[in-house]
Amino acid sequence: MWREENNRLKKTFEFADFQEAFAFMVRVAFLAEQQNHHPNWSNVYNSVEIELTSHDAGNTVTERDRKLAKSIDKILQ
Repeated sequence: MWREENNRLKKTFEFADFQEAFAFMVRVAFLAEQQNHHPNWSNVYNSVEIELTSHDAGNTVTERDRKLAKSIDKILQ
């Protein structure tokens, strides 16, 4: 579940291994590019942490962030 914290939507995703985590990141990268809204993220082995915020709206959570979060969740359904 996404949580809103410090003007960011945050979620950590866990996978079986690094390869699955990296494949997920590639799919998210294509979504982000399509929506022209790019995440702050980090990856360590099988874990991907994503933070979404709208820099052009004063670093607050906006509908753009919520839309990208929903799109990201759909990847795993």
